[in-house]
Amino acid sequence: MSERIFLSSPHMSDEGYEMQYIKEAFDTNWIAPLGENVNQFEKELAEKVGSKSAAALSSGTAAIHMALKAAGVGKDDIVFCPSLTFSATANPIIYQNAIPVFIDSDYETWNMSPDALEVAFEKYPNVKAVIVVHLYGLSADLDKIIELCKKHNVPLIEDAAESLGTYYKGKHTGTFGDYGVFSFNGNKIITTSGGGMLVSDDEERIDKVRFWSTQSRDKARHYQHSELGYNYRMSNIVAGIGRGQLKVLEKRVEKKNYIFKFYKKELEELEGIELMPSNEWNQSNHWLSCILLKGSIRPIEVMLALEKENIESRPVWKPMHLQPFFEKYDFIGTGISEKLFENGACLPSDTKMTDEDLERVVKVIKGLWLK
Repeated sequence: MSERIFLSSPHMSDEGYEMQYIKEAFDTNWIAPLGENVNQFEKELAEKVGSKSAAALSSGTAAIHMALKAAGVGKDDIVFCPSLTFSATANPIIYQNAIPVFIDSDYETWNMSPDALEVAFEKYPNVKAVIVVHLYGLSADLDKIIELCKKHNVPLIEDAAESLGTYYKGKHTGTFGDYGVFSFNGNKIITTSGGGMLVSDDEERIDKVRFWSTQSRDKARHYQHSELGYNYRMSNIVAGIGRGQLKVLEKRVEKKNYIFKFYKKELEELEGIELMPSNEWNQSNHWLSCILLKGSIRPIEVMLALEKENIESRPVWKPMHLQPFFEKYDFIGTGISEKLFENGACLPSDTKMTDEDLERVVKVIKGLWLK
């Protein structure tokens, strides 16, 4: 069988930047959830995206949780959340004993529909926070969403877990809201194997997040805790990997965009298939290249044909309001997120792919149209 082509696997730098920082951590014996790599990774990431402060945490999920807590979300508070996303966006709402209300997508961005969001504000005027996601590296229609949040004086949290390196109107996603969240999971555009970052221009709240995420240990000689704490801080080893990966972010974005353009050129001629949207205000990192199928050939046929050739692909996220755990919560929209799920597929977008690999993928897909 041919060598497996992955959807999006870890890709360490050819220069070995990561090992330099890992070695430094070993040499100084900072094998702990604190240290110089953590401090510098926070500083370097914040500078990279243009935010005033950052807290390095154990995951993107932890970062969303801390953002909700920092925004004052608590028991029985309403939080607006996109339905078309991974469950990690919605789960922290439940951690805070709050109530998610799921918002539909639009076809222009695949992200939160400003029209549906406006309807949600009318129905739930006392909402406590809004989480917006930049799905697969595509930025949401932020101007309209920010306008609505400001009108209703509601904090905005950007889940930019999939969009590090994406720009909205020339500015990094993750830096428009009150809080921005990045993920460095193994499949992300850069990885620390696992980890996340919370960024904000509110340095005081980020300091508070660091306090909460290190078990809320008070400044006392003995162990004293006046608030509930969490074990959410990033390790010095993991942060070292992140510092090395950050040096090659632009290279990874360039390759992801190359992959997207390759698919677009080769596949858009096929009837009933279209690539994910592009907008003039969105400079996407194209973390994953996704397609919509509008003809007789269905996504499952594409995925099974690829799998037969040892090529990994995935469905588009199943909307949260269709998930067994979340189906009891309200959904605002017309079902566009369901149609994106039913008709969408994520193609392999691994930055280690060669042109030969891309041609293998395209050949399998085109073969379905020749039957």
